[in-house]
Amino acid sequence: MLKDSVKHISIKKVSTNGIIEADDQLAVEEPLEIQIKYDLSDNQTKKSISVTMRTPGNDEELAIGFLFTEGIISYRNQIEHAKSDLLDENKVTVTLAENVVPKLHTSERNFYTTSSCGVCGKSSIDAIKTVSCFQQEKDNISVPADLFYTLQTTLRKEQEVFQNTGGLHASALFDLAGNFLLLREDVGRHNALDKVIGASFISEQLPLSNTILLLSGRASFELIQKASMAGIKIVAAIGAPSSLALQLAEDFGMTLIGFLGQERFNIYSGSQRITL
Repeated sequence: MLKDSVKHISIKKVSTNGIIEADDQLAVEEPLEIQIKYDLSDNQTKKSISVTMRTPGNDEELAIGFLFTEGIISYRNQIEHAKSDLLDENKVTVTLAENVVPKLHTSERNFYTTSSCGVCGKSSIDAIKTVSCFQQEKDNISVPADLFYTLQTTLRKEQEVFQNTGGLHASALFDLAGNFLLLREDVGRHNALDKVIGASFISEQLPLSNTILLLSGRASFELIQKASMAGIKIVAAIGAPSSLALQLAEDFGMTLIGFLGQERFNIYSGSQRITL
């Protein structure tokens, strides 16, 4: 991912000692148009669903993860294939299987969304409350508190592009023993999570009920919503949760952790899963 995700530039560094010429690296931000192709009344239809500002890389995962977390598709067998456009690297088309009609009414999104907001294009607050196809059933998950202390260190080790630019968000999956499973980075925090969920969707690993999701920044409403769509029960964030994120986590019976550090964290909901 690193080659297409980083741009090398020349800059001037200013300090009290003067000005020096230096090389620097920036995280790339470019638009991605997500399209779907499907059969409608014996006619093949192609429709643009969204344009999101993202860091290039894992675009097919992003497109599929977006369609799933928006409730437009629900199962792996609904997708025939996803391909980036050979003539336009900033466009991905997801072709649905025969006789599959997307649930477009569940995603009343405007055509453009920014990298910083995953739900800004929604036409109403009700439209973002998508319903997961994985029921939130009772569980006996029990995770020791000290397991969480090591997650941030592992996240930083795995964040290849962040180490070079300092400009990306990350979403990472760990198993309940704290073993690292998967990480994706992006300028948009919601895109990073869509890439993780898209990769899991493609490999038919959903639901992710036996994993821990770690977010490199704050826990916002749209991230908790996307996590709930994938069946995730434990979300830990380096930063703070929002009030609406907490409300949604409580509604879905999720464990929400914030301000995670090497020797501390806050439990905002679902404390029964954490062994102190």
